[in-house]
Amino acid sequence: MDQKNKKILAVASAGGHWIQLLRLRIAFEGYEVIYASTNKSNCTDVAENEFFSITEAHRKVFWNFFVMIFQLIHILRKIRPSIIITTGSAPGLMTLIVGRLFSTKNVWIDSIANVEKLSTSGKIARYFADLYLTQWEELAKPEGPNYNGSIL
Repeated sequence: MDQKNKKILAVASAGGHWIQLLRLRIAFEGYEVIYASTNKSNCTDVAENEFFSITEAHRKVFWNFFVMIFQLIHILRKIRPSIIITTGSAPGLMTLIVGRLFSTKNVWIDSIANVEKLSTSGKIARYFADLYLTQWEELAKPEGPNYNGSIL
């Protein structure tokens, strides 16, 4: 499958995770990129691309995970991405998990905000990511995550 036939689903929750994801856009050139985020207004940042809004979910609103899972199944069935890339948070992790059911290649980039330790989602992502990265050299380990630089 050549580059032009590969679809990337780029996912991040709102705020800093989304900003870091947007800074990766140059790496997506030549690919069809579809974005998903927990903030509907983020669609204006990627107006030239298809965009999906997903429900925000985290430990304090646990029941939203069930809604999110069904949304993600619908999105993945519709677009059939080859690759999922996320800069994190729980919605990104859930996308990687659901993506495994669709045989996607998964990339996790832990947020640069996690200076001293990996995020909770980042610790779990290692089991679902084909490429598992941290943005802090000090957090890299032989078994992962790997360090290849930072986005910011």
